[in-house]
Amino acid sequence: MKSFEGKVAVITGGAGGLGRAFADRAQALGMSLVLSDIDAGALEKTRSALAASGARVAVLAGDISKAEHATALAGLAQREFGGVHCLFNNAGVGCGGFVWENTLEDWDWVMGVNVMGVVHGLRAFTPLMLEAAKRDPGYEGHIVNVASVAGLLTPPLLGIYNVSKHAVVALTETLHHDLALVSPQVKASVLCPGFTPSGIANSHRNRPASAQSDAAPTASMLKAQAMVAKAVESGKLTAQDVANATFDAIRDERFWIFTHPAFKPLLDARLDDMRALSNPRGGAGMRET
Repeated sequence: MKSFEGKVAVITGGAGGLGRAFADRAQALGMSLVLSDIDAGALEKTRSALAASGARVAVLAGDISKAEHATALAGLAQREFGGVHCLFNNAGVGCGGFVWENTLEDWDWVMGVNVMGVVHGLRAFTPLMLEAAKRDPGYEGHIVNVASVAGLLTPPLLGIYNVSKHAVVALTETLHHDLALVSPQVKASVLCPGFTPSGIANSHRNRPASAQSDAAPTASMLKAQAMVAKAVESGKLTAQDVANATFDAIRDERFWIFTHPAFKPLLDARLDDMRALSNPRGGAGMRET
């Protein structure tokens, strides 16, 4: 996709963090915006700010872990702007601790948002994009699924998050192959950022009551929370840096989007262990990068 002017971007988790940075960059490139977030108050503030700066923006508050929200979001995009060109499956949450200590509610919440949220976005929007491609030989579409370096590595104390982001990477690779069988006009990328200042360390603030557990947090959970908060807030790249790199990758039709090259040696080491059938080395620790 070489030009973004006049096109439409749909962004889940669009009220803050990376989602807001995607929205800011999309607006600067002349795109109309459809934003979703579970935090209705923050979403309205974002809508107001973007509209005041001249953006054409529509919003829908809701929980992307529910299929009906993705369906409603697709309907909003169709009604307001006639379709979609870029889909950012960005909404994500985090939960840490030893994997045997996490509750079923923890697993349901993280997998529901991080994995099923992406699935719902793909099921709601990919058919619309493929239909647009059939109607218009000049149509270009691009899907960005937001994973993490935790989708490529396995840091300790982040088991649920690691599992969810590995699933997003596998899902997006498969999506890339599936799209290639159907249409050359719709592409896919997977974004695997390192630690970036955002709201992911405080995602529990929007955890639905239905996903809450009565169990007190364990020592491992508290340690994971502190480690993630420190790593995220000390990240050297801003959310806007990541957004800029993502749009560059869309323009270049690059599948892999790595924003933190410092993690590549850790990925090489993991692949070397696999090739040598060696036991995994010590997990990638939390650190600034």
